[in-house]
Amino acid sequence: MKRIYLDYAATTPVHPDVIVAMLPYFNEKFGNPSSIHAYGQEAKEALERSRRTVASCLGSRIDEIVFTGSGTEADNFALEGVAFANEHKGNHIITSVIEHHAVLETCKFLEKRGFKVTYLPVDSTGLVSPDEVKKAITPETILVSIMYANNEIGSIQPVEEISKITKAAGVYFHTDAVQTVGHIPVNVNKLGVDLLSLSAHKLYGPKGVGVLYIRKGTKMVSFIHGGAQERRRRASTENVAGIVGLAKACELAGTEIDTESIRLSGLRDKLIKGLQQIEYCHLNGHPERRLPNNVNLSFEFVEGESMCLNLDLEGICVSTGSACSSSNAEPSHVLLAIGVPPQQAYGSLRFSLGKWNTEPEIDRVLEVLPRIIGKLRAMSPLVKSKKS
Repeated sequence: MKRIYLDYAATTPVHPDVIVAMLPYFNEKFGNPSSIHAYGQEAKEALERSRRTVASCLGSRIDEIVFTGSGTEADNFALEGVAFANEHKGNHIITSVIEHHAVLETCKFLEKRGFKVTYLPVDSTGLVSPDEVKKAITPETILVSIMYANNEIGSIQPVEEISKITKAAGVYFHTDAVQTVGHIPVNVNKLGVDLLSLSAHKLYGPKGVGVLYIRKGTKMVSFIHGGAQERRRRASTENVAGIVGLAKACELAGTEIDTESIRLSGLRDKLIKGLQQIEYCHLNGHPERRLPNNVNLSFEFVEGESMCLNLDLEGICVSTGSACSSSNAEPSHVLLAIGVPPQQAYGSLRFSLGKWNTEPEIDRVLEVLPRIIGKLRAMSPLVKSKKS
């Protein structure tokens, strides 16, 4: 059976060209970039060359790029680094209720350390209101953290508008761009952000490597202590092979981002239109301001997990939401935040498309899923009560 992978938001396969770029740094060029001998300097050169590539991808200065072990680490570093470096100025942080758990759990941690956090609501399409951000800022506010695009419903936030507000207020602004870098154009100066997180394995790079962009002049404290790596901002011997892979993935994304966005948007729209023919189907997220590869739908009277398992038996791999929450029995916090009733939220599926998806694969989903939903609904007494 040929499998169809539609869970690119959880992780992507590593691009073949990325693997080729990484391989020498596992054996031939294995040096520690902190060593002063030839092996070390060879690794150091690869590290700095990769930093230049990533900086070019984001439109940043080279010395504003800090390599991390993941997007989650980058989010933690951004929030804790700013919070503890600026607590003499204030102790208030603003975020949204639909952030990734890497941000939400860090905010909870900071609350236990005496910081105050405002969790802004979103509208029914998953968007934060810039006006609400402005109203929430107080003299004690030191940081606003709003994701660029949501990992579950794909809604793209008005980051540029929010950054103008934070800049006027003299407040640092962080955005989690893990789902956007490599999929839509991202330029830190155009966005106006002070900090930005990304992860390699979301754009056809390896797992275990990420980036935190830190605008020059942003007051931070170190997140991991030890050596003097990353200009003393992040101790730990750098994952040179992974960083080389991340840089190659960024380079490849930059050459095809426009054409791939158009291609994936077409597949996305075809999938949405086809599945909306199913009775009691609801699109989650903004109908237009959404990632080109994201489809999130709720189907009444069926469970997302049951649909997932039945699709998997047909060779189609999708998810019910964030991979980081897959073991959580609670309905998605994102869907609840946009007003989806809990029972309906349980019946949601996220399709996230990627580089190797094709139109025949979308046709296959449109052929199989209606049949699965029909079978599951036939066993549900709720369908009959709704129609009667």
